[in-house]
Amino acid sequence: MRNTMDIGQAQEPDYESVKIDYVGFVDPYAVEGMVVLKADDGKEFHMRAFSGEVVRHISSFGEDEGEPVPSIYKMIEEICEQNELILVKVKIYESGEVLRANLYFTGKKDLVLRNYRASDAMALASYYTIPILVRKNLLKETMEV
Repeated sequence: MRNTMDIGQAQEPDYESVKIDYVGFVDPYAVEGMVVLKADDGKEFHMRAFSGEVVRHISSFGEDEGEPVPSIYKMIEEICEQNELILVKVKIYESGEVLRANLYFTGKKDLVLRNYRASDAMALASYYTIPILVRKNLLKETMEV
């Protein structure tokens, strides 16, 4: 579904900008991934229940000699180049029992892709080093282990 919007609009007050603080696995077989997102005020969101493959991609994007970039990310990059678009931010939110994301593009025109898998959006945000916004109600105080 495509919608136009003003990409330059002010950040919505119910969203907080976060950074990826931790990337790892929930299980010893590296099947289920986990990411800890952290806001500037120290509040965190622990995102889990997504593929270990996505975790491996997110981890490799920061490495100089990481795994080759998956073809799906290259395909998105090529589509953006052909259409003069740039992915500028992703927003993570709850939709029922699952996490979803909106992807915000700008360029020749503004474009918002809505209701995609949050884990894929996180991977793209990591790949492009762009802002990740999370609904504030998902952020919790840091939990001591």
